[in-house]
Amino acid sequence: MCEVGTRPPLAAERGEPPGGAAAAERCRDMGEQPIFTTRAHVFQIDPSTKKNWVPASKQAVTVSYFYDSTRNSYRIISVDGAKVIINSTITPNMTFTKTSQKFGQWADSRANTVFGLGFPSEQQLTKFAEKFQEVKEAAKLARDRSQEKIETSSNHSQTSFAAKMKREMQETPSVRLCVVLQESGRETPSSTRASSVNGTDDEKASHGGPAEAHLKSENDKLKIALAQSSSNVKKWETELQTLRESNARLSTALQESAASIEHWKKQFSACKEENDQLRSKIEELEEQCNEINKEKERNAQLSRRLQELETELQDKELELEELRKQGEIIPELMSECESVSEQLQAAEKKNKDLEEKVRTLRTEVEESKHRQTNLKTELKNFLDVLDGKIDELHDFRQGLSKLGVDN
Repeated sequence: MCEVGTRPPLAAERGEPPGGAAAAERCRDMGEQPIFTTRAHVFQIDPSTKKNWVPASKQAVTVSYFYDSTRNSYRIISVDGAKVIINSTITPNMTFTKTSQKFGQWADSRANTVFGLGFPSEQQLTKFAEKFQEVKEAAKLARDRSQEKIETSSNHSQTSFAAKMKREMQETPSVRLCVVLQESGRETPSSTRASSVNGTDDEKASHGGPAEAHLKSENDKLKIALAQSSSNVKKWETELQTLRESNARLSTALQESAASIEHWKKQFSACKEENDQLRSKIEELEEQCNEINKEKERNAQLSRRLQELETELQDKELELEELRKQGEIIPELMSECESVSEQLQAAEKKNKDLEEKVRTLRTEVEESKHRQTNLKTELKNFLDVLDGKIDELHDFRQGLSKLGVDN
């Protein structure tokens, strides 16, 4: 059997292939042969909670069924690097349970734990479960055969001993005495004399010869059975000692696994805290990025507003230029008004002289006054509009200058 529970030398130190290949090679050297091999993620039940799964391997590792022809036993063995993570001897009482499409588990009472395997596909899980059932039936059959063999040997020994005792009781006292003396190697003349008391030498030879040979052969068989029993006892004691050492190594490996689990728990807590810190930093950076994006949107809106205001300013300047051009016409209109007034005065002077043309001239004068009034009204309205536009343009420039200062 392969030794487990202690750290074996590294593959590079032994010149062997790394990982599970080296372990499989060692098991072959010890008399075990792999009968089925697959790859899976290995888990063990948390010994404290008995509910949560603790990963026993960082990645998918090789999981193999091994058959020991010398002991007629089956084991599931898995090695991660130089560490044995599964060493489970299959018994008829074990049961492999599928808990999901790609995960299965079984309990090992000897290791006092529950092993779990996560497979890449459902087909591999099904094959492993079928092999587990097949190996379980084989282990049950081997146990039944061993019990039958032990019972048969015990019954045969008891039958042989009872037959021997019966024959000894049927024999004459003299024959039994001769056999005992011959076996002990201490025959004396006195024993010869004791045997001749019950009969002659011919009677002794005729009665004691075949019985003595038969008893001697039975005695030799009993001696051989006793020697085999002694050797079997020594063998079982050796195997018991080996199992005790294996259990001690497994206990040490279990303690090392527990220490390793605590170490990984601490590392997991530290990684979790670091992950929480990184998440908080990421959230802060996301908030800052959102604020920067909002500021960019505001700047873009202000830039668009500034462009709109510049466009409006250009339009206002064009309107102002047109108003200026229209303002240049005002002196001409004023000159025209003055000429009309002079003509009116001349007409009034001529009115005295030209009474005959009064009606016609009155009509012309009234029309001229009406046009003048309308012209003055329009001119006044135009000047008011021009003043309002100038004031609005002035206010607009002031607002634009303030906006430029704020930006």
